[in-house]
Amino acid sequence: MFLIVADSLGVGALPDAERFGDVGTHTLDHVVESVESLDVPRLSALGLGNVPGVRRLGRVATPAAAFGRMAEVSAGKDTSTGHWEMMGVVVPTAFPTFPEGFPRALVEAFVERAGLDGVLGNEVASGTEIIERLGPEHLRTGRPILYTSADSVFQLAAHEEHFGLERLLDCCRVARELLDEHHVARVIARPFVGAPGGFERTYNRRDFSLEPTETSSLVRLDRAGVPVIGVGKIQDIFAGVGVPRSVHTEGNRDGMAKTTELARTLENGLVFVNLVDFDMLFGHRRDPVGYARALEEFDRDLVAFERHLRPDDVVFVTADHGNDPTFTATTDHTREYVPVLAFGERVRAAQLGTRASFADLGATVEELFGLVPGGPGASFARELES
Repeated sequence: MFLIVADSLGVGALPDAERFGDVGTHTLDHVVESVESLDVPRLSALGLGNVPGVRRLGRVATPAAAFGRMAEVSAGKDTSTGHWEMMGVVVPTAFPTFPEGFPRALVEAFVERAGLDGVLGNEVASGTEIIERLGPEHLRTGRPILYTSADSVFQLAAHEEHFGLERLLDCCRVARELLDEHHVARVIARPFVGAPGGFERTYNRRDFSLEPTETSSLVRLDRAGVPVIGVGKIQDIFAGVGVPRSVHTEGNRDGMAKTTELARTLENGLVFVNLVDFDMLFGHRRDPVGYARALEEFDRDLVAFERHLRPDDVVFVTADHGNDPTFTATTDHTREYVPVLAFGERVRAAQLGTRASFADLGATVEELFGLVPGGPGASFARELES
């Protein structure tokens, strides 16, 4: 079974989007509107344009996949809440955020424990912007760059060569231990390379997450002897809990290539994939044209991947939140429904409607593997039976 997360591919603002400042957002529709044409024949044939709330991608008469959308009930719109809820861990209380930067006492404790001379920044910022702005001072002083966002994240950026990648990761491990008691969702290492005026972030990013607050579908699958393999940042998102094997990726194309290799060689198990470029390179950077081109690449890679599927394989394509690249109020994630497509040789092309929670997906995965779902979601496995 393959669960592919097109990171941030939202399909319209949730009813409570006003609470998050995200009224009117629609990642997919607005990407389609931003280009003369969007060439995604396979996603269209599967029924992405038939998903409730999608207006700008053409509908097909007979979708090849079961299709629908899912609402998030967790109190957030970030990576952790989205992925956790998919796997049956609902987060009822929002993780803390730091719109004024992290408290001075906390930063001082981090600096001391990490053996640093200090940090730069400590503000809400776009990652690419703050690295460009403070990167030269970082090279001069050796102090890493600390920043956050609308999400519950402690992000630490440093130059891979001048500061050192392993040193950056060690500093993030110190921060993770310190921030556990504050329930900060993620500590993120943001390494970059290059010279002033041309800094570039690398795919050596690492996420150091809180452990999920409840037992996830992944843990139940692992305990039942179902192999669970994370591709991309999945293992990091779940702090390794329930994800014993991880495959590192360097972007969407590499992620799909490695997923395709697993389709060719793996006998059984769950392959849980995160394709980060949609979010990292195009959503946050407010680049709808780049987002469209990435969707077209994904569409082609999906066709190549499907050639290696076996008769009883099942594939899900979904997302973890929105990140409307045309929404200029912020550069943060957007509170949206996410699509869900389910397909395979033995999967019936059903209308799944609007699911009440992302957790329905985890319950479905559990049932298809022969387990009794143990989380809060309502399985739609029987609707997929041909």
